[in-house]
Amino acid sequence: MPGRPESSSLSAPEPATGGTGRTRRAVGMILRIAGTVALMAITLRGVDWPQLLELLETVDWRWWGAALALGLVVQCLASIRWAVLARPIGFDYPLTVFIRRFFEGQFFSLCLPTSIGGDVVKAYRLAGTTRGRVLAGCTVLADRLSGLAALGVIALTALISNQASLPLLPTLLVGAALLAAVLLPASLIVGHLDTLANLLPSHPSVQSVVAGLLPYQQRPTLIVSAIMWSLLVQMGGALVVDAVGKSIGTDLPVSVWFAAVPLVALAMVLPISIGGVGIREGGLAVLLAPHGVPAEKAVAIGLLWLLVTIVCGLFGGMMFLADRHPRFAFDGPGAGPSPEAGDSITGR
Repeated sequence: MPGRPESSSLSAPEPATGGTGRTRRAVGMILRIAGTVALMAITLRGVDWPQLLELLETVDWRWWGAALALGLVVQCLASIRWAVLARPIGFDYPLTVFIRRFFEGQFFSLCLPTSIGGDVVKAYRLAGTTRGRVLAGCTVLADRLSGLAALGVIALTALISNQASLPLLPTLLVGAALLAAVLLPASLIVGHLDTLANLLPSHPSVQSVVAGLLPYQQRPTLIVSAIMWSLLVQMGGALVVDAVGKSIGTDLPVSVWFAAVPLVALAMVLPISIGGVGIREGGLAVLLAPHGVPAEKAVAIGLLWLLVTIVCGLFGGMMFLADRHPRFAFDGPGAGPSPEAGDSITGR
């Protein structure tokens, strides 16, 4: 979904304890706030404020509403991608459970200061036991990695097509070649994760990432399926921003959005701002300038895109408030979900 970058870093080094851990988190938060302020200051330095305010006052909210509706559909597609990765390794839940947990994760990604806070909540809410939550974390990590792979394929395809002015068929062939260049190595790597673990450095964070993906070693085709779903998710995300652009009169070829939006989303993975604020607006200003879009319009598009992300996240907040106590637990592959206190998996 636009606005929430696909971060590949679910697992982190073992957290520090006591005062050191609190100090490190406080310093990290201060640096993110400083980064957000600095990036927005740089982005807004050359902006004509009266023109920016005028653009925001003349938004066609019908187009923005279409962007919001499409954004919600994209969230549901991303939930299906997650289910594709989670169900075969034991999380045999109805699709509605994955949709609820995914939307909840998006909500907490808005509320929590770190880029992985929403992912942690998703894993915690999907399972009711420590063992199950560790495995749920594996599914979230694989979900994020597949999203990153799709972002790269779409962005590179669009960039090559734009630079070479390729027609549709050659563009599709370029995309197919790039996709094959991603799928084949991904299948080989996932199929030999144990070998890879022995070759990589023994740093705890590196080993934790590899260990998190080990459940997929016997099912490498799951990653391939997830990447295919990710292509739909990321293309849908670009169309969301396209609709946002139309809401303020910016009508560019869709190939421009397919190049710009994934690149901005990749940049938003960097942990240097809160919620990608500053990166989103500044990135659009840089990438859309060659297409004749003034900085004021680019920043307005970024702010309206952020608003779509916030409203989509609020849907997750409402879902969380309606079901704050998941009534199922998970004990591991093959065990299946076990109802707690006699309640069904859906909590009804």
